[in-house]
Amino acid sequence: MSDHYKVGLIQMRCTPEPSENLARASEMVREAAKKGANIVCLPELFLTQYFCQREDTALFDLAEAIPGPTTSALAPLAKELNIVLITSLFEKRARGLYHNTAAMLDADGSLKGIYRKMHIPDDPLYYEKFYFTPGDLGFKAFDTKVGRIGTLVCWDQWYPEGARLTALQGAEILFYPTAIGWHPAEKEQYGAAQHDAWRTIQRAHAIANGVFVCVVNRVGHEDGNIRGNKAKEGLGLEFWGGSFVADPFGRILVEGSHDKEEVLVADIDLKLLEDTRRNWPFLRDRRIESYGEIGHRFLD
Repeated sequence: MSDHYKVGLIQMRCTPEPSENLARASEMVREAAKKGANIVCLPELFLTQYFCQREDTALFDLAEAIPGPTTSALAPLAKELNIVLITSLFEKRARGLYHNTAAMLDADGSLKGIYRKMHIPDDPLYYEKFYFTPGDLGFKAFDTKVGRIGTLVCWDQWYPEGARLTALQGAEILFYPTAIGWHPAEKEQYGAAQHDAWRTIQRAHAIANGVFVCVVNRVGHEDGNIRGNKAKEGLGLEFWGGSFVADPFGRILVEGSHDKEEVLVADIDLKLLEDTRRNWPFLRDRRIESYGEIGHRFLD
């Protein structure tokens, strides 16, 4: 393993047709590899438009097993391109039991492991609690060809505990496949502040843990039109893109637009990680004997 490699972020639009999205994702993964990427990450639930805009039991049919059709389709691609590939899927674990899951494929095409999204939101047009059981595997880091990598998923990105526990397992990079956007009616008033908060919290994870953070979002307006039915409320969601890589100092190495498909590639220098941690020894100075109460819901 080298101290230097490249990461690729696939910022893409998603259609209602899974086969189209898989083909487009594969094309963009190839483009990232041509640009030198050694590890590539796709956005959250990239196979379809974001279906959690409504509660519909028929949409459970979109789920699949892991390993399953999509990992079987992407594993040969990872092997051919000699890359690590992170793919975000709607996992069918058993009848009536579903997860929002990130699968990590190593450069030899093997399934290195899975991470099941731990924090599940329930907000207008983000009705994920209807579909997803919270993860039960804990926070995960995986040894891959390029190094030790952690992955979390979307709503996890607001929680410092998840980033910390993944970093404490030795993850040098945290990947966050994401599907986040604006409610069109709220964008003018709250849009800039929402995006800034999202960007800031994840830069903070990079700084506090001395790691690289890679955030991979989708773009485009989606009205929840899947299998001929639209969401019953609102004007859909405008996914704000803005995929980025932050270094351990919180500096943005590369950042996507708000409205275009893009293949973003950034250099990773693990010597920078070492140098930053030597000068900002946050892990050294943690008072671990004093943090027991963090496991409580609230300190009444």
